[in-house]
Amino acid sequence: MLPNVPAMNELHFAVPMTGGVLNALNIRLDAPTIAFMLEHGGAKILLVDPEFSAVIADALKLMKTPKPLVVDVDDAAFSGGSRVGEIEYEAAVASGDPSFSFVLPQDEWDAIALSYTSGTTGNPKGVVTHHRGAYLNAISNSLAANLGPHPIYLWTLPMFHCNGWCFPWTIAASAGVNVCLRKVDPAKIFALIARHHVTHMSGAPIVYNTLINAPDARPAKANGHVVGLIAGAAPPVAVLAGAEKIGIKLTHVYGLTETYGPAAFCAEQGDWDALSVEDRAQLKRRQGVGYHLQESVTVLNPDTMKPVPRDSETIGEVMFRGNIVMKGYLKNEKATRDAFAGGWFHTGDLGVLDADGYVIIKDRSKDIIISGGENISSVEVEDVLYKHPAVLFAAVVAKPDGKWGEVPCAFVELKDNVSATEAEILSYCRERMPGFKTPKSVVFGPIPKTSTGKIQKFILRDRVQSTKAILA
Repeated sequence: MLPNVPAMNELHFAVPMTGGVLNALNIRLDAPTIAFMLEHGGAKILLVDPEFSAVIADALKLMKTPKPLVVDVDDAAFSGGSRVGEIEYEAAVASGDPSFSFVLPQDEWDAIALSYTSGTTGNPKGVVTHHRGAYLNAISNSLAANLGPHPIYLWTLPMFHCNGWCFPWTIAASAGVNVCLRKVDPAKIFALIARHHVTHMSGAPIVYNTLINAPDARPAKANGHVVGLIAGAAPPVAVLAGAEKIGIKLTHVYGLTETYGPAAFCAEQGDWDALSVEDRAQLKRRQGVGYHLQESVTVLNPDTMKPVPRDSETIGEVMFRGNIVMKGYLKNEKATRDAFAGGWFHTGDLGVLDADGYVIIKDRSKDIIISGGENISSVEVEDVLYKHPAVLFAAVVAKPDGKWGEVPCAFVELKDNVSATEAEILSYCRERMPGFKTPKSVVFGPIPKTSTGKIQKFILRDRVQSTKAILA
């Protein structure tokens, strides 16, 4: 239970080197969820940052199985909290056997990590990954990001998220430098980039959007830029273009916890640099092609398991196959069988293939809005909303409608010191998309997000009672 501190990075090596399995806990979870994970995964040792001592103490009280050994990890960059463990981290390290010799895994299929997916209903699933997938994805990260030797990597992405997309191992393989950051803070990020000459970083669209709109955002310097990996569904053009203006050149990557984080990327072509920022951003929104050491990512018809035509129109399900895919879900054989039906890992994302063979996500299967028999991609509507100068964050979900079955409802979080009315937002959308795709209502206010910056649409769907829609 650690933020992005040096010990968290060290443990990504220490635990596998002792034959153990990593289980990085989401630092924003509540005590009951953490207690479930500790019991379900059979935790033996729990390392805790003082900032999270209270929630861990509560979680330990809820456990019915034997409690793990608790180790406190002090951090000079944090004051507060309390110790809940039996020994402090540095003391534990000092008490170790200096002659201990680590052993490599006897089988590459052996588990290296257990990562819990965030469940919207019921308990989260435990994703088990293996050594082979971890090192192959680590090397693929280096190739996808053009890392080169001795990169300087800023930790804006939580290391608890898919083991930091395998970047602890990527940076080690590249003989790089890790610049640790407890939490995302635009002022600190800009200062660290300048002080340490940061070359690379990773994060969700929310991280880059926050930087672009920060009061101290600065234009790109002539002497170079930071390479940033951005993950998720198609990021808004405004984010891709805005990042370039502040000196961050984004590469779009795509994956899930079940694929060690990113396992596909939008491989850039040489002639893209001659395009305008906006045209280049449109091309970079694609999820792209499989990582170098992943066997394949494509879009298949889930009924026939055949690839869809490369026409940018025929929708299928995005699926992965290869070494960079999980072993399965811990103690959940049915979910594992379902996930690998037909010999491919089913992502649940809907997408198309373009003429170049690049994957383009249209939406999550549950986020497609069917209004009067017409399919509406919430991602497409959100992209228009993000272009509005007053919009900081946007999310679109289905809202029940007596006539059309369901219609798009927009949730909008405005930039600081900027105002906009519902009429203005709706008029802006109406001018840029067909009427049936235009949101029928706008809800203003903070939008709920996960600890990694993903918008929690299931909360928004609950607010407007999306499931009560009668599809027309």
